[in-house]
Amino acid sequence: MNEVKEVSTPTENKKLEEVDYVDYKNLKLLRQYTTRYGKIRPRYYSGVSLRFQKRLALGIKRARFMALLPYVK
Repeated sequence: MNEVKEVSTPTENKKLEEVDYVDYKNLKLLRQYTTRYGKIRPRYYSGVSLRFQKRLALGIKRARFMALLPYVK
């Protein structure tokens, strides 16, 4: 019943915060922030800021629209 939170390290998040644009073609990065069912991970699991979470969500949605990521699994 209890799910384990997967939190990335703070140093990873600081490097990501410097990025101005999340590329929808960078599937390796986008898959780190989606669940195994294809949903976008919430901020409290991933540990990213609100600004980067919004950029990340936009990148994931663009990748889904371009059929690079599935909507659901």
